[in-house]
Amino acid sequence: MLKYTHDHWMASLGLPIHSGYFIEDLGAVRLGHWPARGCDAAFIQLEGQQGITETRVSEVPPRGVLPPVRLAFDEVVYVVQGRGATSVWAAGGARKSFEWQPNSMFLLPRHHFHQFSNTHGSRAARLLHYNYFPLLLSASPDADAFITTEAPDDAAPVQRVDLEALYAPPSLRTTNPADVIWKRRRQVWVGSFFPDMSAWDRLEVNARRGAGGRSVAMEFPGSEISCHMSMFPARTYKKAHRHGPGRAIVIPAGEGYSVMWEEGKDRVIAPWKPGSLITPPNRWFHQHFNVGQSPARYLAFHPPMQFDGHAERIEDRARDQIEYVDEAPEVRDRFEAELATRGLTSLVPPDAYASRDYEFTPVSV
Repeated sequence: MLKYTHDHWMASLGLPIHSGYFIEDLGAVRLGHWPARGCDAAFIQLEGQQGITETRVSEVPPRGVLPPVRLAFDEVVYVVQGRGATSVWAAGGARKSFEWQPNSMFLLPRHHFHQFSNTHGSRAARLLHYNYFPLLLSASPDADAFITTEAPDDAAPVQRVDLEALYAPPSLRTTNPADVIWKRRRQVWVGSFFPDMSAWDRLEVNARRGAGGRSVAMEFPGSEISCHMSMFPARTYKKAHRHGPGRAIVIPAGEGYSVMWEEGKDRVIAPWKPGSLITPPNRWFHQHFNVGQSPARYLAFHPPMQFDGHAERIEDRARDQIEYVDEAPEVRDRFEAELATRGLTSLVPPDAYASRDYEFTPVSV
């Protein structure tokens, strides 16, 4: 299998590297100690990420404060479990600090130091990190050029951003027909700190993917990392679709499973719950099923813009999305069987399987 510079760098650190197609519980993955970062951590390299995006888990011990780190690239952090605070600053500049909780999401801006602390006295905090570091290492294979752990006072200053403005409450941006990133999205929320993605209620109807779902698109100021979140009702499922590589999908709420497959090949079944992680490989169809009794949410982090399929953009709907009327019978059969084991029945209306133009009633927020 092809190895990228990022693969060799990860191996050199001696930390666990978890591979495959999904992680059922990020809170339970095995970690190893990372002396340079002063914490326990592990890399999560799922199929479809190689050479494009990095995900890893780090742990901040109870009442712990990790050493400062400065990255030359943007990184987005999602809080899997725990409560704490993060400080961000440029060398010689003022600090901006903010507190986080489970399901918080925030940006660590490039060329700025950051430092994590755990405010809980007896429970470790676990963080999921997402970035595009593999691309940088392929262009310039010197990790030390991108990561600084020296004393902050000794670091060269950089052009500073207004951290108060950067971490202001998210604002709404209206898209236009020429917007390449968010075609077919009317609105995008722009911000660097989102307090709780399991409770975010500013969602738009997304009829194209079925199930009566709603979704929201989000950008991080000045960064090519973006994300979207979808919420869909209990006992329903989304239409299958496919796009490019490098995504990472984390589950803030709900119980279910996803099915992923390369056209004409066997299918991978990925069970999920809050704290699960899924990455559909490049051009693999994937489909999300909610077998619980409450709405489910999945939060998808997107790689930089040059990768096909960013922002759920599908150029050829007939080729890259499978409508309910065109599904293989076993899709519906499996879903109904999974529900039956829980004493539940499907809420997908029979008309959805009969009419290509069927429209669901959108789920309430």
